[in-house]
Amino acid sequence: MPRTGARFLFLIALAGALAAPAPAQDQARYQRALAAGYKASFLCSDIFNGGMSEAQVEQDDLQRTYPELVPLMAGMKASIDRTARMVSVAFDDAMPPRVAAWRPYLGCAQLPIGAAAGTASALPQLGIQPQRASTDALPWPIGDRNALARPRGDAKALAGAVAAAFDRRTYGQGSETTAVLVLQNGRIVAERYRPDFNMHMSQRTWSVAKSIAGTLIGVAAHQGRIDAAAPAPIPEWRNAGDPRAQITLDQLLRMASGLHSDTAGNRTDAIYFGGTTVTEQAAGWPLEAPPGTRFRYANNDTMLAVRALRSALGDGQEALAFPFTQLFWKIGMMRTVPETDWQGNFILSSQVWTTARDLARLGLLYLDNGMWQGERLLPQGWARYVSTNGPAQPMRGSGYGATFWTFARDTGHPADAFSAQGNRGQYLTIIPSRQIVIVRRGFDGAEVSFKLDLFVRDVLAALR
Repeated sequence: MPRTGARFLFLIALAGALAAPAPAQDQARYQRALAAGYKASFLCSDIFNGGMSEAQVEQDDLQRTYPELVPLMAGMKASIDRTARMVSVAFDDAMPPRVAAWRPYLGCAQLPIGAAAGTASALPQLGIQPQRASTDALPWPIGDRNALARPRGDAKALAGAVAAAFDRRTYGQGSETTAVLVLQNGRIVAERYRPDFNMHMSQRTWSVAKSIAGTLIGVAAHQGRIDAAAPAPIPEWRNAGDPRAQITLDQLLRMASGLHSDTAGNRTDAIYFGGTTVTEQAAGWPLEAPPGTRFRYANNDTMLAVRALRSALGDGQEALAFPFTQLFWKIGMMRTVPETDWQGNFILSSQVWTTARDLARLGLLYLDNGMWQGERLLPQGWARYVSTNGPAQPMRGSGYGATFWTFARDTGHPADAFSAQGNRGQYLTIIPSRQIVIVRRGFDGAEVSFKLDLFVRDVLAALR
């Protein structure tokens, strides 16, 4: 055979090999790496952010979740270094264990697959701390003193609805509630926790973090640091001719970027559990629809919006400090921990640990239309902006504004009600016209749905 023909056949064979699916053994190894990353991450964050015991984490965050990972995690031994605040989980004899390492205020970051534990010393650190170590003794809402008040309405009916949220039946068979808090006219009128939880124990927000991201972008917009109507300043898209450079920040906030993703509500396992960075993964998806013409719920859109914010703030310590100095510490969210990847990108599509009381404080900011104790933090009308469906949002059922969900008309809720919602039953519902905030936290399983509409209706019916 001529040399050119042999070379042609070789290239055909090579192309076929490159295009072939990864061998089952390699796929299984990667799945184990993800499972180990999940276990290391949740043990690290729940213990060092939330103050949970290892037994609590094993019972809740490592159960009733991703069904393909749960059985793998069960056979993996975790090493918890409480001095270094680091968790390691072995998954393969030929590879280093998966490692998650904690940092003050920034929580736990996963090291990339294959990285040695010593790499944790190079993780980004927050170079500041709050002026006051604890605000707990201050009056509500900055602190916890004098937070409680008697409800206006039927106190017995309200207490009954709150109690029913914990019975694992009334609002969803098999639901698992850890916290319920109801705010009326600025004070807490109902608050209850699962026996092994308390008001200072934080949980992962899952996608409630998206609404926190939208709030932070609102703070930056009010300060003139970023413009939601302008193309998102994402450095990875600045090459000449890149069509993604036309995507606006507003379109990212509304899940209308037009970017491809692997699934609707795209699984971002490589970032969440695999130690891949936001800039490596989220910024790499191609355009598949004209921006602003299609709604597709996607974690990547929120991560990219926050990537744009980091770029606008300068990528340094100011960007790391911004959530704390410009929002959290100003409004008393002292136990809210937004986590980053190992290169310092906030994973604000999901990876925030916070408490029911801190979420209530966020709700208070929206009840007062972006004002906090006389200081404007959000632009005038930002609450209306985030809770108004975008032009690409289908108008059937629950709608989506700009990082917050809206309620369908047939739910009977007030027209201005809107909600931050996350996986496993995380809810923050804000009703400005009634001056009410409702928080529900949980560990619901993959096949369980807490009946939020029914619960909100019952709470509203008890209050006047």
